[in-house]
Amino acid sequence: MHSRIRKILQMSTGGRIAIVALVWLAVISLLHFCLNFEHSTRAVLRMGYMPVITNLAGPVLDYVSRNDAGLRFEALKFGSFAEMGEALRNGSIQAAFIIAPLAIVLHQQGADVKIVYIGNRHESTLVYRKDLMVKSFADLAGKTVAVPVRYSGHNLAARRLAEKHGVRGSDLRIVEMNPPDMASALVVGSLDAYFVGEPFAAQTVKSGDSKVLHYVEEVWPGFICNLVLVTREYIDKHPDRVKQLVQGAARSGFWAREHPQKAAEIASTYWNQPLDLVEYTMTHPPDRFVFDAFVPKQEEIQYLADQMVRFDLLESADTDGLIDDRFAREANLEGITDLNSILRAP
Repeated sequence: MHSRIRKILQMSTGGRIAIVALVWLAVISLLHFCLNFEHSTRAVLRMGYMPVITNLAGPVLDYVSRNDAGLRFEALKFGSFAEMGEALRNGSIQAAFIIAPLAIVLHQQGADVKIVYIGNRHESTLVYRKDLMVKSFADLAGKTVAVPVRYSGHNLAARRLAEKHGVRGSDLRIVEMNPPDMASALVVGSLDAYFVGEPFAAQTVKSGDSKVLHYVEEVWPGFICNLVLVTREYIDKHPDRVKQLVQGAARSGFWAREHPQKAAEIASTYWNQPLDLVEYTMTHPPDRFVFDAFVPKQEEIQYLADQMVRFDLLESADTDGLIDDRFAREANLEGITDLNSILRAP
């Protein structure tokens, strides 16, 4: 030992610096590993989501599974649905709370994905700038209306409204915009209206900068905003985990319906949104959201695809093999009381 120390002391300055640098690098690498990676032996299911109420199950499952001994649900917030779809394709996430029409597009592009769960319904709103004289959708002719993405139910709903109110295609100005940017764009006058999932519409309604033209359920009862996609490969390898995901998501909705304030507290933290905004969204108007219609149905998805073809968003209405409803149909909804009960079905 003493001979090793003497050898180090006899080294050149450059040699000693090199050894110190290597030791420092090893220490930094160890600290990085310890601080940034979860070292539990628990299985982890990573879920991609966007911060809207239709995807409330994502944050709730992440929150409630943190200190649970079972499967860990990790919710990862994305900035765009396109990015989320690619993450699902390459295996960075195992489940995607993704906008419904985009699921059909991914399926038709060859992604071997399955719809296993439908998110909370009726959580989208069409709002317009407060200074505009708008009594019906016809008054938005020639105005700029934003939707989250071309392949969205909001785009389809806007086009259905235009058709109903006689607004010609040439007078319909629909633009794509990320939901977090819509409120500020409307306030500065870049937008006249926008159609989006909550809480992004409530943001300008609550501030007094916009007025509600339509809650989506008024024009499309049973509207599906987002749903959950899982690859068939993951389902085949881990059906037990997919079962826990779907059952937990369904149970979280029933729990949130009875505990909207606590649900808002959890969501606001994950979404980085003010608590009072999320609480407002969860209660205005009261009992608006539908938490119990989570089983995917072939006729609903097919109708979406047919509408996409009718409005020239797709060439084919093929949805064959896209749905796997067994996990949702078999979900146990008994004994939902407190937060912990979400993961512990009797």
